[in-house]
Amino acid sequence: MPIQSIFPLFTTRCDSSAIPPPPPLLPPPGGSKSGEAGSTPPPPPPAAESDKAAAPPPPSPVAADDDIAKAAASVSSCPNPGPLEMATYDVRRLVSLDTYDGVRVDISKQLSPFFACVHSFHLGTTMLPDGKNCSYGFTTQMNDEEGFMMARVDPERGSVDGRIHKALLGGLAMGKLQLGLSSEGQSDQMLGEVDIGAATWTANLKYGSMGGGNVFGCNYFQAVTPKLAMGGEGMYIGANGNMLSSYTAKYSFDNGTEEGSDAAPGPPEAPSYLAATYNAGQGMLSLNYKRAVTAQRVNIGASLECSPMTLESQVLLGAEFNLTRSKMNVCIDGSGRIQSVLETKLGREPGSPALNFAAELDHGKNVMKFGYGLNIGS
Repeated sequence: MPIQSIFPLFTTRCDSSAIPPPPPLLPPPGGSKSGEAGSTPPPPPPAAESDKAAAPPPPSPVAADDDIAKAAASVSSCPNPGPLEMATYDVRRLVSLDTYDGVRVDISKQLSPFFACVHSFHLGTTMLPDGKNCSYGFTTQMNDEEGFMMARVDPERGSVDGRIHKALLGGLAMGKLQLGLSSEGQSDQMLGEVDIGAATWTANLKYGSMGGGNVFGCNYFQAVTPKLAMGGEGMYIGANGNMLSSYTAKYSFDNGTEEGSDAAPGPPEAPSYLAATYNAGQGMLSLNYKRAVTAQRVNIGASLECSPMTLESQVLLGAEFNLTRSKMNVCIDGSGRIQSVLETKLGREPGSPALNFAAELDHGKNVMKFGYGLNIGS
């Protein structure tokens, strides 16, 4: 067999009449096509301005976080104002204290992570009806992720009070049921409510039986600006046929406390605000002012209630001082009545007993009340 038939490739190269040209030079990265042999490929054309603009450098993580924050803020700058009935809760808590006389003892027991019971004793008091000077109440409460249930039994009065809160529609609404039952049956009541809220508003619908007649009501509270919220409430009471309505405006502003000040640890202090409520049914105008002097330390509140028609008015002033293991509340009204409550913890551990002292002095009516209480397991 001829060798040419075995190695035809080498035979062709050896027997070729002309020396083949050298292979073309390797093009540089991004060079021209390989078909252009024997010449240096031209450099790649410069990128167009539009291509440069289309491929910006990747953003840094900090810039990406800022963009997300700006996008979230641009959705709505108005926060949810909360329920309408809680619009002036901070002021009411400061100017209306729970004072009592005698001895009050509350013993709490946590039976499970979701269930607890409380035994309440009130001894040597003149605040009970029918001339009684002592009372006992038993309260149970069960909590879970979707709400809670609470019941209170008063053996002396033969009454049972219950309350149920339950999240509805996956947390989009909150259903509430309140019951009050007694042995006589004359003062029994039931009230059902549904709270609905969104990013900038809250609403409430209620229906029940109270005082021997049906009750219908609704309210709405809307954040107009990041600091201004306005709303109103209407209620029909079937027992006497009254139609009640009220309108509320609330303006919040900064607390004015400087960063790094001596503030107690805890959640951020609620903003200071000025709220006005007009009750059209009673013709009463209420102005409420709350100020956080020192965050988590000192709060002051003032409330003015007046009737534009009769020019009758009442003013209340209150202050709260939070210390490391104690809290002091003082309030005074226009008639000179002074109320004070002192609460102190007897230990640093969670659930330590708390000792309370309450006093009320009304020199105009010559009334003086003093009491102390003990909370165990709270």
